[in-house]
Amino acid sequence: MKTLCGLFGMSSQAYYKKKKSLLSRNQIRTAILDAIQYYRSKAPRIGALKLHYELCSIYGGDVIGGRDAFLNLMRSEHLMLPANKPRRTTDSNHLYRKYPNLIKAMTAQYPTHIWVSDITYIWIEGGVCYLHLLTDMYSHAILGWVLSPGLHAEYTLQALKQAIAIAQGGNLCGTIHHSDRGSQYACDTYIKMLTEHHIRISMTESYEPTDNAVAERMNGVLKTEWIYGSSLFKDEQEAREEIAEMIRFYNDQRPHMSIGMKKPMDVYYGEVPGECLWKKKIYIGEKTN
Repeated sequence: MKTLCGLFGMSSQAYYKKKKSLLSRNQIRTAILDAIQYYRSKAPRIGALKLHYELCSIYGGDVIGGRDAFLNLMRSEHLMLPANKPRRTTDSNHLYRKYPNLIKAMTAQYPTHIWVSDITYIWIEGGVCYLHLLTDMYSHAILGWVLSPGLHAEYTLQALKQAIAIAQGGNLCGTIHHSDRGSQYACDTYIKMLTEHHIRISMTESYEPTDNAVAERMNGVLKTEWIYGSSLFKDEQEAREEIAEMIRFYNDQRPHMSIGMKKPMDVYYGEVPGECLWKKKIYIGEKTN
């Protein structure tokens, strides 16, 4: 070995030092790729920038390297994500009262200031089911969700009840509930629940998705980062179990750019006084009854 190193103008000590350095870099690369695979197993379509931020916070920026180097690693390993086309639908052809939009140009100032609700399709083998979501605009935390076989208002109402329970119920006069003009949100039972808790009612005034942008964004995150990257759910029960895990990860582990790369529930609990149901590990939305 000493003779071979001499042919290349290198001492044997320098060779072994370089070999050790290369091995260390290879080990770091393997650890980074393993971490990426872990996060992708939890959120199949989590973006590269969020992965870079999260891994830097765990291993340190010096270990992970700069953003461009990280993106190049992702590309070299074919881990960058292709774009997907979203699917949306809303039916607001009903005779219930339609309420004005109260949140135009408004920014949520604290947790439980503005809630946004929406319903989206979830495809399963041989059919489709529906995900009813209620999200806190300030923290981006999902406070209520139900996966159901239909679009009936009773399921949407269950998601609302979950959010009210987390917010401690009672008088929520500082809360605005914003949704599209679908019959599930305008029907008597849903409006009654809102008014009983003194929650102000706000609805979109057009059919544009931008009128309920946060709720639409929430749908998009779940679908593009998780659902579109997974195999088709075999049935409603499997979909419910997988979505429960997705939402746990989203609320508790996924960094969110619009809240300073913090986790939604950290922001929600960090500024909500008192004990909340989620703190007691009573997770929401796993059943529709």
